[in-house]
Amino acid sequence: MSYADKLFIDMCSDIIENGYSTEGEKVRPKWPDGTYAYTIKKFGVVNRYDLSKEFPAITLRKTYIRSAIDEILWIWQKKSNNVHDLSSHIWDEWADENGSIGKAYGYQLGVKYKFPHGEMDQVDNVLWQLKHTPYSRRIMTNIYKFDDLMEMGLEPCAYSMTFNVTGDRLNAILNQRSQDILTANNWNVVQYAALVHMMAQVSGLQAGELVHVIADCHIYDRHIPLVERMLQNEARSAPQFRMDPAVTDFYAFTVDSFHFDGYNPCPFDEKIPVAI
Repeated sequence: MSYADKLFIDMCSDIIENGYSTEGEKVRPKWPDGTYAYTIKKFGVVNRYDLSKEFPAITLRKTYIRSAIDEILWIWQKKSNNVHDLSSHIWDEWADENGSIGKAYGYQLGVKYKFPHGEMDQVDNVLWQLKHTPYSRRIMTNIYKFDDLMEMGLEPCAYSMTFNVTGDRLNAILNQRSQDILTANNWNVVQYAALVHMMAQVSGLQAGELVHVIADCHIYDRHIPLVERMLQNEARSAPQFRMDPAVTDFYAFTVDSFHFDGYNPCPFDEKIPVAI
C-alpha cells in the first residue's frame, strides 16, 4: 500500500463516519438531472506528503497522472485560460464559446506585477526568488483575485502555493478552499507534487514536503457508495517516479518529461457523476 493510499483511506473513512451532512441546507451545486448535490464534509483537513520518499499517486483506482500534469503545465507554464490549449476536456463545462474560462487560473498567473527585483508574473517571481533568495519567507502565489471573480468561469478551488526552502529541500503548502474528494483529491495531489519536483530541479534543490490544506473537504452524496466500494480494493505499491534530469528550465518541461514506472492501480470501472 502506498502512503498516499493510506492517507486517502483514513481521510475518506473519517469523512463518512464523522463528517457533517449538508442535506436539506441551501447549496449551490446540482447533479445533471437538476437535483441538489449535498455532501458529507470535514473542515480543515491537512495531509502531508514527503516527496523524497514516494510519489503520492493512489492505487485504489487509477489517477490519470499524465492528464493531471498536462493541466498543471497549462496553468503554471502556459498560463492559459483557454481549454483549446489543454489536452483533456475537464474544463469544457466552464468555458465560453471561444474556449475561455475567463480571468481564472492560468490567466492570473500570467498577470505581471512590480516587484523590488523587476516586473514579472507570479510564476517567474517564484523562480527568481528560489534562485536568488531561496530562504525568503515570501515565496508564494495567489490566484484568488476578488476584483476578477465576476469574470471567472469558475472561482479557483486550489488558489495558493507557499514555497519554503529548508536546507536543500523545497517544501510547499497548497491551499484549497474546497475539494470534491472522489473526483479531484489525488488529481490535485499528483499535479502539485509534480510542480514541486519541477520547481526544485530547476532551482538546484530536492523535493521535500507537500502539505495539502483543504478547507471544505467533502464527498458528494451520490459518491458515497462509490467511495465505499473503492476503499474495499487492495491498495498496491506506489509507482517509481522519474523526471528528466536534463531539464533545467521550468518552461522546457513537457508531459513526456515524467515517468511513473510500475504504476498498477486497481481496476475501478464505476461511472462517477460530476456535480456542477
